[in-house]
Amino acid sequence: MATTYLTRTGATPTTSNKYTFSCWVKRGSIGTTETIFRTYSDGSNSAQLIFDSDDTFAFQDIVGGTTVTNLKPSNLFRDTGAWMNFIVQVDYTQATAADRAKIFINGGEVSYSATTVQSQNGASMLNTANNNALGSNRSNSSHYFTGSMSQVNFIDGTAYPATAFGSVNATSGIWVANSGPTVTYGNNGFFLDMANSSDMGNDVSGNANDFTVGGGTVTQIKDTPDNNFATWNPLVQQSSGFVLSNGNTTADNTNDTWRSVYSTLAPSVGKYYFECKIVNQLQTPRSIIGVCSTTQASNSSARLGYEGTNAYAYGSDGNKINNGTNTSYGNTFATGDIISCALDLDNGKIYFGKNGTWQNSGDPTSGSTGTGSAFNVTLGESYYFGSASYGNDGIISINSGNGYFQTTAVASAGTNASGNGIFEYDVPTGYTALSTKGLNL
Repeated sequence: MATTYLTRTGATPTTSNKYTFSCWVKRGSIGTTETIFRTYSDGSNSAQLIFDSDDTFAFQDIVGGTTVTNLKPSNLFRDTGAWMNFIVQVDYTQATAADRAKIFINGGEVSYSATTVQSQNGASMLNTANNNALGSNRSNSSHYFTGSMSQVNFIDGTAYPATAFGSVNATSGIWVANSGPTVTYGNNGFFLDMANSSDMGNDVSGNANDFTVGGGTVTQIKDTPDNNFATWNPLVQQSSGFVLSNGNTTADNTNDTWRSVYSTLAPSVGKYYFECKIVNQLQTPRSIIGVCSTTQASNSSARLGYEGTNAYAYGSDGNKINNGTNTSYGNTFATGDIISCALDLDNGKIYFGKNGTWQNSGDPTSGSTGTGSAFNVTLGESYYFGSASYGNDGIISINSGNGYFQTTAVASAGTNASGNGIFEYDVPTGYTALSTKGLNL
């Protein structure tokens, strides 16, 4: 949602100082102040849910220029590869201060490093007839939320428990979203399920408290709390050389040298398919697509394909690369081309394609035969998807199944027998997207 937000003007509340906010978020960046939700009247009267620049989370309520509530969990939130459920429960009518405001993360109440709480029956700004902004604080454009959001609920007049919005999956033990909470929303309440791609601010609570796009473009992706797709990982990249955007699916090199970036997920078994679009390539050879073992990706001095023996890649000069050795392999590629990669970790093979054609007459379905495979891949390792570019503004966008390159949907949507993910070209039979569901197929 970078530089994008949703907005509406709040209604007269059922009960202004009693409410619940629940939202699933997947962070896009760390070390910056980013707003999840804010209600704003003026500089002296506002309330917000934010990630601060030190990667803490806070609920802050400011009335008449005084911060009446500043509730901050002790935890730091630096995982950009996972969905998290944040719930803020407020009931300022309670006699006990600790009961007036609570924060739940993935179903459990947290311990706090800051516990300033409004006095009993005091006022709150969050649930008022003022401007609401989801993904921005409206008064400072640097505070946009750069990640992804899902299942946004606001309940006016009731402080609901976390179990109204999620539950623990009996098989995985993971906190998962309730797709249809059984709650009474009140006058000012809303539920944005983000299910309508043409109207992402549509309120399905029954209140018609719809949001509109305040700026930028809101994109619906396949990545959800129920199926977390791999993206580029700002915590695993060479020398922090990239600016990541579009939910960390786009990597923009900001250096006049080689830089590598790797995925949030790293499988060790199974068959996986992904695509990368060369959005901007300065010269040839200046782009590399491939995979690297998690242990060798820590070699921050090397670019993709040069980290060690367990790194396998395809360069824009048409060569394949392993352990720094370049060998003739396929066609060259440049700006606008889409590179496919099929990683077979059952048979130890890897294949690369350009614009829908497998290079070296490759057949990713050939199993142990490995017809036309680029390399025999060492088994028993976990592998990141990866890319590398050279030069300032070398840009590569990954589609690991979300169905987009940057903010543009794939043009043709190839076949995918696994039913997991949307890609530009046909997914080879037996392969799937790298996502939490894909890891368990």
